[in-house]
Amino acid sequence: MTLSQGSHLPVWLQPIADAVNTLAPEELSPRFPHPPNDARAAGVLMVFADGTDGPELLLTQRTSTLRSHAGQISFPGGRQDQTDPDVIHTALRESHEEVGLDPAEVDVFGILPPLWLPPSNHAVSTVLAYWPEPRILIPQSPAEVEAIIRPPIDRLLDPAHRFSVVHPSGWRGPAFDVGTPTPLWGFTAGIIARLFEAIGWEKPWDSNVERPLPGGLS
Repeated sequence: MTLSQGSHLPVWLQPIADAVNTLAPEELSPRFPHPPNDARAAGVLMVFADGTDGPELLLTQRTSTLRSHAGQISFPGGRQDQTDPDVIHTALRESHEEVGLDPAEVDVFGILPPLWLPPSNHAVSTVLAYWPEPRILIPQSPAEVEAIIRPPIDRLLDPAHRFSVVHPSGWRGPAFDVGTPTPLWGFTAGIIARLFEAIGWEKPWDSNVERPLPGGLS
């Protein structure tokens, strides 16, 4: 699939479009920037839209019964199938299957470097897209997606909604309060936090503030 040139993007999204081809893997994932050769390719869709409360992101909450990343808030997406020509197709296909987002509804304008997700051994490419005419979506695959969450970017940038979480394994990373009992944390939170930091959107926040993960998250 051909990437759009970004001329159609809103002004507020232009900083991300300008930076997408210059970001190094180490800027987005300091601990695990480079997937091993045996990692399985996957694609997720980071969808930006003009929502009723300003610019927003499209996120999903994974069903609590899944084997991997159960209950986590994440971008729609999944593992690349053999029939997928590229990770863009993977991210768009999975988003359609999970939340009913038609690939024709979004304009893809970039891809972040593939990053390693050790628990599932995936090489995850984050596909960036703009959704010019957002609408109400409902989960299409209840076995995978429990809920759809569309937090305003202003909420994600608000220092009052930023904190750190510590996993029982000792892993520590950034997290966001998105207005749900489950925080946004882990791989997805790391991508959002470091991307927004790289383009100068981040507001100073206290990373020493820690909150525990709700029971059942892994």
